[in-house]
Amino acid sequence: MSEKCPFQFELMDPVRMSRGVPFVDFRTLREKCPVALQEATKHSPEFWAVTRREDVDYISKNPAEFSSSANLAHPSPPNADAGSLEIMRQLIINMDPPGHTQYRKVVKNAFTMNAVDALEPMMREFASGIIDRVAPLGRCEFASEVAAEMPLFVICALMEMPTEKRRKFSELVDIMIGMDDPGMDVTAEKGQAAAAEIFEIAMELAARHKADPKPGTVLDALLRGVVEGEALSEFEFCSFFLILIAGGVETTRTATNQGMRLLIEHPEQLEKLVADPSLVPGAVEEILRFQPSFNYMQRTAMEDVRVGDMDIKKGDMVRMYYPSANHQPEVFGEDAESFDVTRALRMPDLKNQHRTFGMGQHFCLGSHLARKELTVMFEEIVPRLRNPQLAGQPRYLVSSFIAGIKEMNITFDPEHPA
Repeated sequence: MSEKCPFQFELMDPVRMSRGVPFVDFRTLREKCPVALQEATKHSPEFWAVTRREDVDYISKNPAEFSSSANLAHPSPPNADAGSLEIMRQLIINMDPPGHTQYRKVVKNAFTMNAVDALEPMMREFASGIIDRVAPLGRCEFASEVAAEMPLFVICALMEMPTEKRRKFSELVDIMIGMDDPGMDVTAEKGQAAAAEIFEIAMELAARHKADPKPGTVLDALLRGVVEGEALSEFEFCSFFLILIAGGVETTRTATNQGMRLLIEHPEQLEKLVADPSLVPGAVEEILRFQPSFNYMQRTAMEDVRVGDMDIKKGDMVRMYYPSANHQPEVFGEDAESFDVTRALRMPDLKNQHRTFGMGQHFCLGSHLARKELTVMFEEIVPRLRNPQLAGQPRYLVSSFIAGIKEMNITFDPEHPA
């Protein structure tokens, strides 16, 4: 079958999606129309919404049938021309094998578990300093003062970025992810200018590293990277730099913000962590499962192929919805739509069951780094920011793609000196 699904939802409307994940809609699609042809709207051409984990996995593991490159793995910027799309195809997130496999090897060793674990003392010291600054005040703007700080610090350290460049870089990343958000007033020209500035920063850092090499950093791995016997070109190096830093900052920042929101909205779950801090690593997996940073990734069918009960035609766009796959009761139990920080106790393999970091060849290279950052951060937040409350509604990023929070003011019991 290939007819349109009778259930049509506005899954690509950035305003609607910014109001929260439409879990009721996803439940309907999973049960009634798990591979659902959604008609064209002003926000998107026609596409297939894929909502069950087994179908997400099939598409993710078969790049010959479902391409990341043909129409990009992420939404293209508004009014992007053919030249811009061709440039974006050279980002690793938009590559297919064999190119993707070759480029992935360039930085794989910089993100091993041992390499990331070695960063923990530095992360913990920095996280403690973040909480030291806000804890006595009894209030903070969590998104900028807490959530944004750790991922920016860590990824910039891995890229050997001087402190004075970090804030500017954060602003450039914000511009690039704000293309859908009318409140951010980001034009295509501003997005391209931000990318050009990031490329300039990358080249400055490369020149500094060549003059004073620091082995073991991601920057070092990129500059020593070889593909088919050739070192990365300047463009390849800058493109790698852009996607690794932008992805590393936004994924963890969003997860920290959404995790704090969930704990505030579920105080009984937060109290479980206060009573038993050993639950924090499992709680991080539940945060990642419950609210992925990215709502979907997309692929293009390269041949006629059957997925589930539906016949997808060559050239069709498919979008894999991770929040839906992560809430599938056949996988996560009848309480899959409940937020439960102890889920990992009864589901020890939780980290391998959710699809927040993707599946297959494009599984997130920085997943262990993100998990480590989130665990360290919440191990500092939970015991010190006590009785947190929202001080007004959070301001969400207007996007159908990223579940971002732009501003979230909170209050808590002020921490008094011992």
